[in-house]
Amino acid sequence: MEDQKISLSVVVPLYNEEGNVKELHERIVKACRELGKPFEIIFVDDGSKDDTVKNCESLSPLTLIKFRKNFGQTASFDAGIKQSKGDVIVMMDGDLQNDPADIGLLLEKMEEGFDVVTGWRFKRKDSLGKKIFSRTANLLRKVLIQDKIHDSGCSLKAYKRSCFEDLDLFGEMHRFIPAILEMQGYSVGEVKVSHHPRVSGVTKYNWKRGMKGFVDMISIWFWRKYSNRPLHLFGGTGIVFSASGFVILVWMGIEKIQGQAIAARNWPLVGVFFVLVGIQLFVFGLLADIMLKNYYKVQGKMNYSIKEIINS
Repeated sequence: MEDQKISLSVVVPLYNEEGNVKELHERIVKACRELGKPFEIIFVDDGSKDDTVKNCESLSPLTLIKFRKNFGQTASFDAGIKQSKGDVIVMMDGDLQNDPADIGLLLEKMEEGFDVVTGWRFKRKDSLGKKIFSRTANLLRKVLIQDKIHDSGCSLKAYKRSCFEDLDLFGEMHRFIPAILEMQGYSVGEVKVSHHPRVSGVTKYNWKRGMKGFVDMISIWFWRKYSNRPLHLFGGTGIVFSASGFVILVWMGIEKIQGQAIAARNWPLVGVFFVLVGIQLFVFGLLADIMLKNYYKVQGKMNYSIKEIINS
């Protein structure tokens, strides 16, 4: 297929999935051919230690990206996106729990005018522990990020290429891509998709990935709320601390004037500590504000996104 004719790119990260890659590739090819769209399949091997790469070498059509070591799922998605050439990019897991046959459902929803369509594993086939962990993470996400997605952990998603023009992925942020794009003004839809139990290999999810995801969630919360005004967060908090410290010091000063002993009390130290912390937070807010303005300037963009300009 010529590059300019590719309309659909399917990106799949792989890590120790030797028992799944051949069947997964077969299912993706079948699903894409039924759609009747020129397509490409991109597998990204994330430093597998089994025969994943060997089992991929006989597959066609396929673009195989091999990492030198394990860099994580987010890095795999980012590498696949940068390699892809399709107008629409579909992402999915390599464990056969996502069903390639559902790609058509995502594309149908996208035709309604959405820039992003994410899958919702309405009837999950995971262990109870994994379900509880996922639902807890979804609850935290709804509180902090306030998006409208039911299942951010579902890797089966479809994106228009324009979504990634100014987006680089780091940490464990792949599951938050729709939320980030929604913050930038892109429209996000959702469809119910099927979910299958894992039949080969072992799950890569653990508490360490959960902690990384939580830290990334806090980062996105900050960008959603204060990316345009960090001084409001740090400066406002600093003023509260300094004001509290000042009130404590005034209170201690009044008691000292009234003849009460304050040398053995901790409140004067608390007051001074609060004032100093407040000043530091305020200064940090000023520095963050300067850094953010420089960031937008160096990137050659502003803190807004234009969908289109119409001249008449």
